[in-house]
Amino acid sequence: MEDDEKGKEFLKLIDDQNTVQWNIVAKLSSLIKSEWNSTELKSEIETLVNDHYKITKDLNSLDNNNSIL
Repeated sequence: MEDDEKGKEFLKLIDDQNTVQWNIVAKLSSLIKSEWNSTELKSEIETLVNDHYKITKDLNSLDNNNSIL
């Protein structure tokens, strides 16, 4: 992958990661308001955390030569 492509992918992944982080915060806020009793919200948070993990892993894999991070 060329540096330009890596840069574009990096920015896309950062944007995706930011979106997932905000979604996690929103779901956690809702879960707290439900007094931690919503199984649906817990499941949604688990999915979002897994998505965040995958995005972070993809970000780290872009920088195999420590060139862009």
